[in-house]
Amino acid sequence: MKRFLIASVCATALVGLAACGDQTNNPGQSDAVNAAQDATSAVVGQTSAATIGANTLSGYVNGAAIGDMYEIEAGRMAQERGVSAGVRSLGEMLVSDHTASSERLAGLARAAGETVPAEMDERRKGLLDNLRAAQGAEFDRVFAEQQVAAHQEALTLHEGYADSGDNAQLVAFARESAPKLRAHLEQAQALETATAQ
Repeated sequence: MKRFLIASVCATALVGLAACGDQTNNPGQSDAVNAAQDATSAVVGQTSAATIGANTLSGYVNGAAIGDMYEIEAGRMAQERGVSAGVRSLGEMLVSDHTASSERLAGLARAAGETVPAEMDERRKGLLDNLRAAQGAEFDRVFAEQQVAAHQEALTLHEGYADSGDNAQLVAFARESAPKLRAHLEQAQALETATAQ
């Protein structure tokens, strides 16, 4: 039953992504398309984090590294384009915390014989495209919504690997990362509430 549910969620998410069209040539097509893509991305991310990422060393390293890359870039955008002080502040925190996390993860991954990805996956690139397309107060709203979803995914990944991982150093890293991720999530949730009004 669990496999069927995961397969159904993944299939639905893939259909949703395909229906949204190709954003390579036209990033940020429309608010409705971007919102649908972001929502679909959240489902795909949670499913991936709970299955592959939380249960395999390479899946965990890949998920954590790509998550850090996305957070750093989104944080930089928030610092430059955020309307509210809260968005700019969270952006600054994300750049600082996820840069430190990324550097530490890279060293631990190398010691474990894992290769850290050099670039983001298409899903995260699409989220950044949607963020680039948003202007003014809409940027703040999209940023907050994306950060809530991204940090829920990150918590699922890190807490899952902390519970079931097989590399002691990376299990410790995952466990140590969770409180900062939870703090980021709480700040993003507060921003989401503020920007929804």
